[in-house]
Amino acid sequence: MSTRRTILGFAAALVIGTASFAGTAQAQGKELVVFAAASLKNALDEASAKWVKASGKPVPKISYAASSALARQLEQGAPADLFLSADLDWMDYAEKKGLIRSDSRVSMLANRIVLIAPAESKAAATLAQGVDLTTALDGGRLAMANVDSVPAGKYGKAALETLGGWDKVKDRIAQADNVRATLLLVSRGEAPLGIVYATDAAADPKVKVIATFPEGSHPPIVYPVAVTKDSANADAAAFLAFLRGGEARASFEKQGFTVLNKAASAS
Repeated sequence: MSTRRTILGFAAALVIGTASFAGTAQAQGKELVVFAAASLKNALDEASAKWVKASGKPVPKISYAASSALARQLEQGAPADLFLSADLDWMDYAEKKGLIRSDSRVSMLANRIVLIAPAESKAAATLAQGVDLTTALDGGRLAMANVDSVPAGKYGKAALETLGGWDKVKDRIAQADNVRATLLLVSRGEAPLGIVYATDAAADPKVKVIATFPEGSHPPIVYPVAVTKDSANADAAAFLAFLRGGEARASFEKQGFTVLNKAASAS
């Protein structure tokens, strides 16, 4: 199977639970629909289960994909009650387009990006100025989320540019539609190295972190959340408040996220 076909297959599998637009007007306001960055899956699934137990409400319907894809779906009229982005840029985009309620927006989480390899790999690298990953790649490709639109890919490219290593590998990139598809490329041995969030690496025992990118090499990795402009679901604000509370915070921290605005701890 070619790398391109592999990526497309993973991308199709990773857009989990994306809602069909047909008949959604009736569902809007009844079922809590959440659009969330793919990297949030493990933590948000666990937090959602806690919400159901604590509130007695139905299980939220969560669509996981790249923040870029989710923002564009909102722009095209896809119904959702909450939007959780993996970067500020796509939330800014949604806000400028009038797709969210600005007064509900909050920066909730922070993350790191790391260089990963298959768990049994002997690859090594030091992420310092002048880094050259070509030796560690050993003729293979560096798996990254789309470097032009997907937050994880943009962060990774920015870090490599800052460290002077981008030009050495830019023609050896295997780009995926989201960060979880990137993770799978490495986990399944389709790529010898990949750049993902630290939280993604922690979720897959088939990969290992071989280096962490210096924080100053890329913009801060911040996850904002907001209620969408057209949400008609009274549970949207309550679920957002729950995600900022103590029970949900434990789920996010367990997966390796840093929780921001810890003062907002009441749930």
